[in-house]
Amino acid sequence: MAPTGEELEKQAAALRESNPGNRAAKYFDQAYYDGLSDEDKETFYKCIKTGFDNADSGMGCYAMTPTDYTTFAPFFAKAIGDYHKGDPACAEKHENDWDISGVGEGGVLDLQKLGLAEELSMRVRVGRNLASFPLPGAMTKEDRIKFEVTMTGSFDALKEKFGGTVYSYSPDLGEGVEHPNKIDEEKYNELVAAHVMFKDMAADTYLASAGIANDWPYGRGCWQSEDKKKIVWFGEEDQLRIMVMKKGFLLNEVFNELKELLDAVESIEGVDFAKDDTYGYVTSCPTNLGTGMRASVHVKIPNLTSDGTDAKAKEIAGPLGLSVRGTGGEHTPIGADGTVDISPSARLFIKESAIVQALYDGLKLLLDAEKAAAPAEA
Repeated sequence: MAPTGEELEKQAAALRESNPGNRAAKYFDQAYYDGLSDEDKETFYKCIKTGFDNADSGMGCYAMTPTDYTTFAPFFAKAIGDYHKGDPACAEKHENDWDISGVGEGGVLDLQKLGLAEELSMRVRVGRNLASFPLPGAMTKEDRIKFEVTMTGSFDALKEKFGGTVYSYSPDLGEGVEHPNKIDEEKYNELVAAHVMFKDMAADTYLASAGIANDWPYGRGCWQSEDKKKIVWFGEEDQLRIMVMKKGFLLNEVFNELKELLDAVESIEGVDFAKDDTYGYVTSCPTNLGTGMRASVHVKIPNLTSDGTDAKAKEIAGPLGLSVRGTGGEHTPIGADGTVDISPSARLFIKESAIVQALYDGLKLLLDAEKAAAPAEA
């Protein structure tokens, strides 16, 4: 049973005082909550529970169904506008556009022209969810199993086109139903170490509070192509995380390969991605709405990381609209040689084609700052 509005307002008031960046608390409105039906109160509370359980949350909320962003618009619109535009009254509408013919030089973004001599590790991924299922936070064990079975046709089509293997960590497909793609603990750990598979979600307090980590590891796994460059995760924060990673200099190549992979997944009967009229592709976390895209490269910036941290890099990258992470993802350390993961921060109210251009432009400015930070010659 959901808490009363009075109980939640008391919590929210304390969080606003101690953690003003927590948007679940910041935009909680007791009068709005009290006016919801009992059923909607239950769903809405699930949406904001992670922010109330985890005081240091920034967004502090997840959608539970593809329609929650509309159903609970008086709350979500403010939180989303604040996060993506710094304006809770934001009235923009998202547009998706993969046409990169107008970026770079005729659609070509060559990193060698930025003075890079070594090929970079490049990755582009998108999050997607199916319109016919609840989002991961509200899925039951049966939903998770049914979702994996539903995706079987897509994975067969991907194997036919790109080769590869499906690895499922799910114990079974229902009581007494053997799993043809089941892997053991040793194989799972091997895939995690190789960054092919995602880590134990049950250990993440934010995902656990949101219900996204429930029923671990049912309905969790991945497909990897024969060339090891294409991966589809299923059962993570979003039902699908579709990605391409490769080494090279041409950002447009990895972008185009992702679009080809995405089209192959979506072309299968029964795969209908959830979209919102205002926010584009629906994701569990409002931070990923719109494109659901993260485009990144691993680049060495030893001068900006000479103190062993990414603090200086973040100071420069932030105003450029870039996020800096460790080589293993968020909350991981930078490489010993100064390698960091760089990606544009924007996901919503920006076109897919603009994201890859933003990565190239931001990287150029960051590399200029790296050169300027070089120690003076004696």
